[in-house]
Amino acid sequence: MTKMIQNEGNVLNNHLDTFKNFEKFFDLSPDLLCVAGFDGYFKRINPAVCKLLGYSAEELMSKPINEFVFYADQNNTATARNELRKKVPLFDFENRYITKNGGIVWLLWTSFPVKNEKQVYAIAKNITYKKELEEERNFHFAELTKINTDLRELNYTTLHDLRSPVNNLLSVFDLLDTSKIKDSETLEYIAILKSTSESLKQTLNEYVAILNKKNETNLHLEEQNLAECLNEVLLSINSLIQNSHTTLNVDFSQFEKVNFDKAYLKSIFLNLITNSIKYVKPNCLPTISIHSENKSGKKQLIISDNGIGFDMDKVKNKIFKLHEKFHDHTDSSGIGLYLVYNHITNLGGQITVKSKINEGTKFIITFKD
Repeated sequence: MTKMIQNEGNVLNNHLDTFKNFEKFFDLSPDLLCVAGFDGYFKRINPAVCKLLGYSAEELMSKPINEFVFYADQNNTATARNELRKKVPLFDFENRYITKNGGIVWLLWTSFPVKNEKQVYAIAKNITYKKELEEERNFHFAELTKINTDLRELNYTTLHDLRSPVNNLLSVFDLLDTSKIKDSETLEYIAILKSTSESLKQTLNEYVAILNKKNETNLHLEEQNLAECLNEVLLSINSLIQNSHTTLNVDFSQFEKVNFDKAYLKSIFLNLITNSIKYVKPNCLPTISIHSENKSGKKQLIISDNGIGFDMDKVKNKIFKLHEKFHDHTDSSGIGLYLVYNHITNLGGQITVKSKINEGTKFIITFKD
């Protein structure tokens, strides 16, 4: 008998130890733990609930739970509570609570009803930070969508406004009787102007075609010859190259062709080359290196210069953003690098930058396989 009583005492002590451990877990848990009655009142809450909402346990248990719920979520919360009364567990239910100081917190609930006790056992996590990040992301997405819409409209307007004077200029060349011009240098200049105008018209037409098609990524991927695209760009800016005494070092020996959009590729060449010339170091002639490279099975286009460069610690995350300017240049618009970045990333590629002040800039373009 004594031994039986002793065993029963040991079992009782074990149950007491288990209960004490549960109590400790309940009180120390960083998650919000609570027991609520089917009558809509808290019956028990852990300190984490009080800490987050700013109320004492007595205050929280003295009023219906719905009085602490944000007004816009009260109907949904009441509906969920009715489901719990029907023995339907609740998973990943989100609602907002109002803190004592008037703030709003988002909670994610998992709740289980026990019908014979007429109580609900629930655990919640504070997801306010996550919700704020989502709201900020949605705001930036809406802002980016507006920028893209505005930029598309600007592109249409610009292309429309540019095509008319270019067509007029080409008409002048057609009317011009070059047989009456005897000076060979003048004839050469006229030929360059006409060729440049025709190249500009072709580029404008290509951009119009891009804007008129909805699925840019799928419809414009074709095999492009790097040298041919580059030569078309160099021809269109031949005067700029000559007047600036720019030295170009080109090597496409590692690969000559890439699947890409032609208008995009020409725009990349145009913007990066003209930027290199524009931001040359004072009293220094621009030197630009353009070469292809196979890096771990990836096709890369490397364009580097000897210009004034960037302070990468200052510009790092801003370098490809719209209207960002990093140098006081009268012709700087903050659009070129934005276009380059979007041309590359829209077709699944990547672009990285390496640069130091007065040590030039290197753009590394990695094409999608």
